[in-house]
Amino acid sequence: MASPLADQGYFGRRGSKFRRKPMSEINVTPFVDVMLVLLIVFMVTAPLLSVGVPVDLPKTKAATLNDSHEPLVVSIDSKGVVYLQKQSVGIEQLVPRLQAVTGANPDTRIFVRGDQSIHYGAVMQVMGQISAAGYKKVSLMAELPKGAPKNPKKK
Repeated sequence: MASPLADQGYFGRRGSKFRRKPMSEINVTPFVDVMLVLLIVFMVTAPLLSVGVPVDLPKTKAATLNDSHEPLVVSIDSKGVVYLQKQSVGIEQLVPRLQAVTGANPDTRIFVRGDQSIHYGAVMQVMGQISAAGYKKVSLMAELPKGAPKNPKKK
């Protein structure tokens, strides 16, 4: 007499010796590893994403401005070279480049950053050209002294 298993052969009915149930759980360990690596990469690169022209700004105790729109930044380094954002431009090309970037919108906020070692006249020349082109919101940037509150309360 033959047993019922003997008729099915060594592998059973479906052709495999061991039958495993499908796994219904997701392994999140590789996902967490990738997310932690991305977090570290973003933490390291975030400080490097600011405007890249090294300028030694003068210190002031003025209150900071809170604006949701990112302004255009015109920088003047210690050698007197003018930059629009990170791109070097000549003083005569500044206004046409600004008009191209802003679409000649006079309400665009423009910040002027000048190294404290350059002459005041160089900063005023740049600001004068920007203002003469019709831009109304031109501001100077300065650095807060160490230990000063970022937003002093008004009395």
